[in-house]
Amino acid sequence: MMKKQTIKYTNKKNVNPNWYAINAEGHVLGRLASLIAKRLMGKNSVLYTPSVDVGDFIVVYNAEKIILKGKKEDQKMYYQHSGYPGGLKETPYKAMLEKKPEFIITAAVKGMLPKGKLGRQMLTKLKVFKGESHSHEAQQPQNLELKY
Repeated sequence: MMKKQTIKYTNKKNVNPNWYAINAEGHVLGRLASLIAKRLMGKNSVLYTPSVDVGDFIVVYNAEKIILKGKKEDQKMYYQHSGYPGGLKETPYKAMLEKKPEFIITAAVKGMLPKGKLGRQMLTKLKVFKGESHSHEAQQPQNLELKY
């Protein structure tokens, strides 16, 4: 007789997310976004399950000091459509960096997360701020040094 194995399945009750702070200054947008997406999904955790949100909270500051490689700084565009004919708006990267640098990082990470309800839930755990200060000091986020 074989002994029956019990499989422990991760659920919301088993998850205890941590808070991490990342300084975006001098980091390349795509590389930073992929590392953030992995942390939000929880792929660095042994509890990782694709259908459960096991990721951590990420606080990113100095969003305006992110960099792009090559000619992307001049060529990259952000598109927005109203849903009406002729309602497409284009915003160049440089203009977006001046207006809403938080959106640049959020949009890059959003594209790397799963599509659907779970991906939208994971994105709510990303907090992006312009400048050195952020409003999550009470959560005591650990500084996360990124190596790539």
